[in-house]
Amino acid sequence: MNILIVILIVLFILGAGFWALIFSRRLMYNMIDKRIERFQSELIEKQVREIQNMYRQIRGWRHDYRNHIQNMKIQLSNGDYGKLSDYLSQLADDLDTVDTVIKTGNVMADAILNSKLSVAEKMNIRLNVKANIPEKTRMSDVELCSLLGNLLDNAVEACALLPEKERFMRIYIGKLKGQLYLSVQNSAGAVRKEKGMYLSTKEGEHGYGLFRIDRVVKKYGGYVNRQNEEGVFAEEIMIPV
Repeated sequence: MNILIVILIVLFILGAGFWALIFSRRLMYNMIDKRIERFQSELIEKQVREIQNMYRQIRGWRHDYRNHIQNMKIQLSNGDYGKLSDYLSQLADDLDTVDTVIKTGNVMADAILNSKLSVAEKMNIRLNVKANIPEKTRMSDVELCSLLGNLLDNAVEACALLPEKERFMRIYIGKLKGQLYLSVQNSAGAVRKEKGMYLSTKEGEHGYGLFRIDRVVKKYGGYVNRQNEEGVFAEEIMIPV
């Protein structure tokens, strides 16, 4: 009888320990989910501010060009054709700097991509961009924008830590072998890794952006490849269309 009681007590302790472990793991995952949700909310707010800033710039350009048209009408009515020709040449040069909008085929992605590129340009990051998104993807627009936002934010933040002359980003988005293919390469300094996992370069951050990317890719049976060499960090994503 004493042995039976001891066995029951041991089984009870083991059972209690098992359920305590399950509860603690669920609690930990809930905490991580809440942190990711907060991180994602802050990211979306940041993206909205960037998009609003981009549209303010576009409105400013529209206002300027109304004034340009008025000036050209005056020169035309005065017969100042030489001045008008010079003015048009200056406008053409100015338009080259304004008309840098990337059109991917997805309006939401266009907004996110162009807002991020606008930030990168202000930081004197050299850009090489080619982007074309299939008309239909399995991801929602919110998930696609989250993916792009996190990818580009990580690249911009890595570039920001380097001298301006070393900053660059190469972005390619397109359809490859029936899958949506995203490739982002950027200049990078020291890269933080822990147990084979890349971490954020920002103090106090634990790679929630990377975790969010991985979660979306995994949801759709995709593939993520991250590599770093001296001075360069590369991230490739493939998601079945």
